[in-house]
Amino acid sequence: MAKALFKRVFVANRGEIAVRVIRACDALGIESVVAVSDADRDSLAARMATLAVCIGPASAAQSYLKADTLIMAALGTGCEAIHPGYGFLSERAAFSRLCAESGLVFIGPSPEAIESMGDKLTAVRLADAAGVARVPGSDRIDSVEEAQREARRIGFPILFKASAGGGGRGMRLVRTENELAAAMKEASNEAQAAFGDSTLYIEKFIDRARHIEIQILADAHGNVVHLGERDCSTQRRHQKLIEEAPSPFITSEIRQQLAESAVRLARRVNYQSAGTVEFVYDELTQKAYFLEMNTRIQVEHPVTEMVTGRDLVVEQIRIAAGEPISFTQDEVQINGHSIECRINAEDVERNFAPGPGCLRVWSPPEGNGVRVDSHCYPGYQVPPFYDSLLAKVIVHGKDRADAIARMRQSLDQFEVAGVPTTIQFHRDVLAHDDFRTGKVNTRWVEESFLASAPA
Repeated sequence: MAKALFKRVFVANRGEIAVRVIRACDALGIESVVAVSDADRDSLAARMATLAVCIGPASAAQSYLKADTLIMAALGTGCEAIHPGYGFLSERAAFSRLCAESGLVFIGPSPEAIESMGDKLTAVRLADAAGVARVPGSDRIDSVEEAQREARRIGFPILFKASAGGGGRGMRLVRTENELAAAMKEASNEAQAAFGDSTLYIEKFIDRARHIEIQILADAHGNVVHLGERDCSTQRRHQKLIEEAPSPFITSEIRQQLAESAVRLARRVNYQSAGTVEFVYDELTQKAYFLEMNTRIQVEHPVTEMVTGRDLVVEQIRIAAGEPISFTQDEVQINGHSIECRINAEDVERNFAPGPGCLRVWSPPEGNGVRVDSHCYPGYQVPPFYDSLLAKVIVHGKDRADAIARMRQSLDQFEVAGVPTTIQFHRDVLAHDDFRTGKVNTRWVEESFLASAPA
């Protein structure tokens, strides 16, 4: 067993990512304390952790988003560090700062790095300063008249984007000038409601775009490494559904360019931890542009782990403890191909409406090259209060065709009853000629796949 870097780590999250962090702690010989709301008292994470502590009612606003409560719970249970997972408080600079002020190590980057990358306009400016090309766009937009001038300069179609945004919120597509004023008002109102900040900017909308991201690790000793790219183009409403590594649709030159850009940006902001630099790749011009940087572990991190054989969460914890990255750039090798499907408790036929309930049957697939990251078990009550993610099915194959075949077989073996799931949706996507031949972009699911599906 590896030497413990911390004695005890507090897991300030829930669901599959809480289970994932607990397993990484176990691998390092570290005790874990998991925060649970009233709705998660019987969760798999609560059963697996060294200790579980209830931090409030089911509502996230009264539990997983209460920074002071989480800090007190961590200190009260003798923890030395906090792992925020993804979502909730993971990208809140104020939470990272509060941890440090309370004598706790935040397993993630500094508050300054989170702030600089969390504000999209600031991130774009820093990327530009680091020599990383951005999507043609504007600075802050303060009026409809200014938006009209910038849109004409950039050229339609354009996107309004929230500077404080993420997850597609505060974002509106505008194809003609007649739509501009109404779209700006909608985007501004949504951004204010979601983030408490109505600041908008404009970017050129790329019709045939692929979503490519680079995984990086950086430590306190000046080491920054990248672990290749992931292709996350199979999306619906800007939400990723299927991710794969590596991307079979970009050239080696583009791959190297994006990796070098991600490393430069990480160095520019003195980044320390795991992080992901996201790019949009224009299939028509074959140019790639910086989108944003996610200052946390990503939902899709397992596909990178599968093709590199590196444990990203273990590395995150080691880096937070002051250790150097356990390998060099030259030691990073990409082997084979990996695909991840996100299985949600959603009813596809009802516009992907969430479907909480009791899992009467839960039998995930097993086998060589198959991994399932989940917090579910037979009899588990899927709560209505949180994200609908039930599991991530991740497969590894010798090449993309092998990985697709293995994923289709795995989905066929996955048995669930009691709640609706997106398993059949993923089966249909993987069976589609467009997916198998790589004719997928970020709009394909909505504009082609779902649009042509039987009513």
